Amino acid sequence: MPVEPFIEPAVQVTDVRALRALAHPLRNRLLGHLRLHGPSTASQLGRAVGESSGSTSYHLRQLAAYGFVEEDEGRGSARERWWRARHRMTSWQRSGIAAQEGGEEVQDEMSRLQADLHGRVLSTWHVQKNRLDPAWVGAASMSDYALQLRPDQARALADELDAVVMRWLDAHPGDTPAEGTELVFVLSTVVPVQEWPS
Repeated sequence: MPVEPFIEPAVQVTDVRALRALAHPLRNRLLGHLRLHGPSTASQLGRAVGESSGSTSYHLRQLAAYGFVEEDEGRGSARERWWRARHRMTSWQRSGIAAQEGGEEVQDEMSRLQADLHGRVLSTWHVQKNRLDPAWVGAASMSDYALQLRPDQARALADELDAVVMRWLDAHPGDTPAEGTELVFVLSTVVPVQEWPS
């Protein structure tokens, strides 16, 4: 079932308080679920993430306070509120957030959440891959590359990779299923390390 269009394709976060609200692990999961699966109630989300409806309701209100989600007024009743994501994705400028009090700590938490998500996606793929159509064996790709770059070159590489993925995302959004498709995650990471992990 196709998900209704988002009000905006992306949001650029400039306030450290908004990013801090999103850095909460449960809020991050709730927003991700709404983005991929469309509008839902606090009770439905609670079942999906293994939390009480009271807890999910509280965290949805926190996300709404910073503009990440909103009440879907076309659904539900006075007793049952439906929520939807306002944007398909979230981004921020590291330098702008880092300049604010607590900015580095919030970005560290967001990095941990992203690393955790990458690990969960790859673990899920490994568990589920044998249940997929055999055509996915040849289509799936896991690669790693090691380059020697300056910071400006690494930024240019990340921007170029993002631009390619954004073209594909515009044509094949993850929240809009189509006949014969599966949800595909593209994990893009450009990070410097001083020593190769042992």
